[in-house]
Amino acid sequence: MRDQKRPAFAGLVLLVFLVLFGAVFTALGVWQLHRRTWKLDLMEAVDRRVHAPAVLTPGPKQWPQVSYDHDLYRHVVVHGRYMNDDETYVHATSELGMGFWVLTPFRSDRGFTVLVNRGFVPYDRRLPSRRKEGMITGETSVTGLLRLSEPKGAFLRDNKPDEDVWYSRDVRAIAQKRKLNVIRTAPYFIDADGGLVQGGWPRGGLTVISFPNNHLVYALTWFALALLCVVGAGTVLAKRGVD
Repeated sequence: MRDQKRPAFAGLVLLVFLVLFGAVFTALGVWQLHRRTWKLDLMEAVDRRVHAPAVLTPGPKQWPQVSYDHDLYRHVVVHGRYMNDDETYVHATSELGMGFWVLTPFRSDRGFTVLVNRGFVPYDRRLPSRRKEGMITGETSVTGLLRLSEPKGAFLRDNKPDEDVWYSRDVRAIAQKRKLNVIRTAPYFIDADGGLVQGGWPRGGLTVISFPNNHLVYALTWFALALLCVVGAGTVLAKRGVD
């Protein structure tokens, strides 16, 4: 009698696990479909922001509300002057090859500082003395795309602030390294538009806007696993019915 109960109990446990995992896989599939809808909405919103007329870049009172969903790649403009003595060079790979992004603090005429990614320079144009024609002095305006800070570093490559070696545009860390007033430095940076620059460097307008959207594939995978659980549960029930 005891030997007959063990297979029945094992079958019941298996059935419970199949039902449980089937429900979990289904929930994960539904979640991925929601993520896909969110991603498509974000892509549409970003496309509108990029091609919209430039608006004033957010000031200090608006900084707490700046977010990925509502401000990423917003087309903005800021007026003021570059702080050319405080450039930072971030390792970069672009369509023009390998080199650096040139990040320059920009003193806004509204009393705050924002880092501007002026664009790409190859290794041999890193030093300002090798691109004197492209240095902008005096009052000017910058238009570009609002980007959020990239803390700590890039994939498998950490920033080294002590050595002034950068692999990502970590706004706070760069501001601290350049001894800027962190409280009055915007928590984002601006990718400058690709206008003509004397001498050709830095080369702006190289922002790559890309949003991986594999959520449908993930959803179908989860639903397939849920279906396998349903088939498995049906098999267990059929066997119990025969027994």
